[in-house]
Amino acid sequence: MIFEITNQVRVTAFKEGHKWYEALLSKKADFIAHDGFAEWEIIPGYWLQVAEGTLSEESGPLRLGVTDIIAERDRLVKELEIDEFEIYSREEVSAKWGTFTDPWGNRIGLFEYLDKKEENDRIKTILGV
Repeated sequence: MIFEITNQVRVTAFKEGHKWYEALLSKKADFIAHDGFAEWEIIPGYWLQVAEGTLSEESGPLRLGVTDIIAERDRLVKELEIDEFEIYSREEVSAKWGTFTDPWGNRIGLFEYLDKKEENDRIKTILGV
């Protein structure tokens, strides 16, 4: 039985990476086990780990659901100076999405449900509200 998920990204400069991911997630790390390692609980039971180390090939993207992808993109472009962050959509896909790269080569994506009722239902289910 799977009951919890972690996803790990690696950064070669941990202090800068830790700060960068704090800005991305708009919060301090929830858990720091030791030097070179920090964890954020994104939603209950889903943890993002940032560890000092070398990037693994073909990793990612880590995709994060947001309620307003344009506002989030604008915030990240300003705060994290992200250069390339296009937002895409297709008629047959029920979401908008975009992918960018952190300074260490990890691919990160955002997505937004087009159907706001579906989005609200997912949020309620995931957060148990």
